[in-house]
Amino acid sequence: MRSERCRAFAPGRVNLIGEHTDYNGGLALPFAIAQGVTVAAEASSLGGAGERRVEALALDLDEHDEFAIDHPEPAHGWRAFVRGIVAELSAAGWELRGARLEIHGELPRGAGLSSSAALEVALCLALIELAAEGPSPGGGPPDPIALAGLCARVENRWVGAHTGLLDQLASLCGAPDACVLIDFLTLELEPVPLLLDGWSLAVLDSGERHANASSGYNERRAECARASELLGVHTLREADPQQLARLPEPLANRALHVLEECERVRLVVAALRDRDLAAVGRLLDAAHASLRDLYEVSTPAVERAVAQLRDAGAAGARIVGGGFGGSALGLFPPGVSPPEGAHEVRPSSGARVLAVSA
Repeated sequence: MRSERCRAFAPGRVNLIGEHTDYNGGLALPFAIAQGVTVAAEASSLGGAGERRVEALALDLDEHDEFAIDHPEPAHGWRAFVRGIVAELSAAGWELRGARLEIHGELPRGAGLSSSAALEVALCLALIELAAEGPSPGGGPPDPIALAGLCARVENRWVGAHTGLLDQLASLCGAPDACVLIDFLTLELEPVPLLLDGWSLAVLDSGERHANASSGYNERRAECARASELLGVHTLREADPQQLARLPEPLANRALHVLEECERVRLVVAALRDRDLAAVGRLLDAAHASLRDLYEVSTPAVERAVAQLRDAGAAGARIVGGGFGGSALGLFPPGVSPPEGAHEVRPSSGARVLAVSA
């Protein structure tokens, strides 16, 4: 029996380490957090005469959108995500029904906690739950990698941000007390326990908003593609470190960051398995220095946030997310409190359908 209404939730994420590696075939170690985006969906016959339409309400913004499922036109802001998800699900073979969507988010937009991916994933789960028919026998949802790829196409084609799969996979595959180690060369996923043993992780918003589509994110991705082309490799993950001297600047620095960041991911995984949180803190500091100096995605506002975390006693702190604004992440030893304005984050469950009724 088809569902007539449902609620779907998708969490934001914090990337413990492994920044700007996803679109370079590298390694990353994100985890889902408790806060995210909820979409309440109800089947609707809005439009009449056989025309399937979607009505979407962004409750936090008190904004509204309405469009035909068969002909979603390009739009801006949150509307681009809704229209893009509808278009890409239809293109993938989902027979969507008309629907009324209410969107509520707990994540600050542009703070580097992946509110965009949470919105995409929650929309996908809700619309699939209401769908009349799926592209495969049984009509079940696609696997996480396929769903993450669909959401990434929305970012690329409808929003104009050339992101990788990190945020969507973290939102889809999160689990309590664990990160997910993602190998973007093979798309293998491996849970890695994140047992804090009295330590804590906290994020501090720099107050500077960012948007991947309009920041330097796309420029960095283009620089990495050019570096790969000059080195004759498909992704920078496959580059020979001895060959980086052949690259002009800033391409050499971009490539060096990617290779060293992948090694830092491996070292953090080993440190977590050894329950050596102090070593994790030192690696967070090293990652921030690389993102600031080699990849050049930090800003004065972000540097102030990182300094504030360290001044409060963080064992390590770094910019988190795509950069050019957003939040900083700090790791605090037992008995040390994060500064005022920071909020603690813990690994939480991944995206899911919360409630369904016929």
